[in-house]
Amino acid sequence: MDEIRVLSHALDQTGDLLAQVHVDQLSLPTPCADWTVAELAAHLVAAPGRFLQMLNGEQPDWSATPAPIQDRAAETFRNAADDLIHAWHRQPAEAAAGADWQTAEFAVHTWDLATAIGRSTDSLDPEVAERGAAFMRANLTEENRDPVFGPEQDAPEDADPYTRLAAFAGRSVGRE
Repeated sequence: MDEIRVLSHALDQTGDLLAQVHVDQLSLPTPCADWTVAELAAHLVAAPGRFLQMLNGEQPDWSATPAPIQDRAAETFRNAADDLIHAWHRQPAEAAAGADWQTAEFAVHTWDLATAIGRSTDSLDPEVAERGAAFMRANLTEENRDPVFGPEQDAPEDADPYTRLAAFAGRSVGRE
């Protein structure tokens, strides 16, 4: 189940990036409209648990404000991410394609967080962004972009996979 392997990589690198967030960066703006680094980090920490609820047949409240992040945000995230991956391995093989949505979510937000705290995406796994982009291109239409995703933005021709994904997700990626 390649989908789960790639999701696992997405979760690993998100956890690694969360571990790099410093207290003095929490109030910084992010490419996510109206979210600070603290709010984006809280969303990321809550996301594996919400996706786990979905796998268990529950309806998570995505509109609920996640709890503020704690000192151990990366550790909390990694524990929840491990639970999510274990749950995916218990799913029937035909359900694994649903993991690509989660990969896309974490790939976009990893770019958002890296951009906000001034980290490069060069060390991130390009397969995660490529798989996330493929899912989004197949499923994100003009009709269902709002309010989470804006219109596709232009990306430089030589942009890396994360920058191209972010531009498709409506993020302003800048042009040099």
